[in-house]
Amino acid sequence: MKQIWGHTKGLKAGQLKRVENLYRRRVQPHMLISQELARDTARLSYEIQRQIGLMINRKGRVVYVIVGDHQRIMIPSLEDYRINPGRLRGVRCVHTHLRDTPLNDDDLTDLALLRLDLMAAITMTAKGDPIRVHWSHVLPGQAAQSPYEIREALRPNELDIDCLALIQALERELSQLNAGLQADNGSERALLISISTQSRQKAKDSLMELAELCRTAGLVVVDSILQLRKKADTRFLIGRGKLQEITIRAMQLGVEMLIFDQELNASQIKSVTDQVELKVIDRTQLILDIFAQRAQSREGKLQVELAQLRYLLPRLVTKNTAMSRLTGGIGGRGPGETKLEINRRRVRDRINHLNAKLSKVQKHRHQQRRQRQQKGVPIISIIGYTNAGKSTLLNTLTQSRVLAESSLFATLDPTSRRLRFPEDVEVIITDTVGFIQDLPRELIVAFRATLEELENADILLHVIDISNPMHMEQVQSVERILHDLGLNHIPQIRGLNKIDLTAPSDVDNSVQRLCGIPICAQDSKTLMPLIEKMSALVERLSRIVDG
Repeated sequence: MKQIWGHTKGLKAGQLKRVENLYRRRVQPHMLISQELARDTARLSYEIQRQIGLMINRKGRVVYVIVGDHQRIMIPSLEDYRINPGRLRGVRCVHTHLRDTPLNDDDLTDLALLRLDLMAAITMTAKGDPIRVHWSHVLPGQAAQSPYEIREALRPNELDIDCLALIQALERELSQLNAGLQADNGSERALLISISTQSRQKAKDSLMELAELCRTAGLVVVDSILQLRKKADTRFLIGRGKLQEITIRAMQLGVEMLIFDQELNASQIKSVTDQVELKVIDRTQLILDIFAQRAQSREGKLQVELAQLRYLLPRLVTKNTAMSRLTGGIGGRGPGETKLEINRRRVRDRINHLNAKLSKVQKHRHQQRRQRQQKGVPIISIIGYTNAGKSTLLNTLTQSRVLAESSLFATLDPTSRRLRFPEDVEVIITDTVGFIQDLPRELIVAFRATLEELENADILLHVIDISNPMHMEQVQSVERILHDLGLNHIPQIRGLNKIDLTAPSDVDNSVQRLCGIPICAQDSKTLMPLIEKMSALVERLSRIVDG
């Protein structure tokens, strides 16, 4: 393990030797730093005109020596000192300032973001002798005005502050805070982030949907942050200063995960995870994780794994701290950590293997569809935005018991039932996976076998939740996906669902705008106009075929 970090180039042999000797020093664990070590570090720093930092563990051992420039030091990766809930890092940073200046914003940001035990700066005279030691520690609690507390500066002979007792007291507060936050719900706590170039209202609507996705995934959303920008930051997506504010806020709220509403590319994931000690995922990965939770059939599981691997492949750039946070979604479902540490070749081999299996599924489905076509049974596929009420409608129409719940993506595997119209005409009606705004392209590719069911539909029954304020945008999203799949030529009937939750005047407006049939999927008495419409269209299509 490398112990000397930073700008050592240009140092004389004797100076480099003295830097290396700092690594061999020890201090009493109860002391912030010994007076002798503070003096030697300050004098060497003055001589080379560069800041010097010491990372000291709780046993008083110097574990890293950092040589910076005349303004700052760059703290190395501390992956050997992982953070657990309710705990601090286990190391403190004591470094020099070349002038008599207190802790600056960079010092305090590093303290909070890295959750160091303590942060201290040794200031010096014009001759390089230490004057005082400025120091600070994190301040637990949501009600705190600041995430850290700056303590009164110490003179070189006042450095016995009983470090261990102070650190243990801080960790007790953090543990109590964490226990209180987890008392009511053992789910992971998430902070939502949106960096949008769209209007504020559209960005807010998208964040609301992201929060609903989190609820479906079993996460607790504690806060959301929206930043409107003319152009997204290519490196972090969000500005670095804003990212620092967010991670400090996350610490105060006891957050374990940052979820971005926008998709992060490989370099952005690495840049963000190099800056924060939290799990970082984006909207796409959250949706993939929900699919991984809900896939029941062998086919569904194959499709989800394929989608996850396609998403992860371009992000397998190097083995870094981003890797462990990127893998396995929220709760470790899907490809596990060891699978993501394999090389690209093996991932591609797995993708090819899954593609081969899904090709067999497609062939089997094609045979099933051909058999249905030979029997001449019309097919009606229920489509719509996720959580619009498609499964509930299928259950009510066919007296079935398909899983229907008020959550996104309750249905992944297509379900088919027979339905007989009053005219003694029989059709097959199929429930399909719900669509969503910006449906991940990995899912569209992976679920091609499922979506191909729609290609052989004679009628698409588009269920629309008109009680949702965003239903017009949802309709546009569904129509866009249908266009992308080349399915917009199939005759379509619109069922305007949840009229029981919508004002009568709004129902009338929706009927005029969308040319649909108002229904309540839970109430069979409201479905007769829809059934008559479907029956009439099936009969008309049959006459066209026979003619």
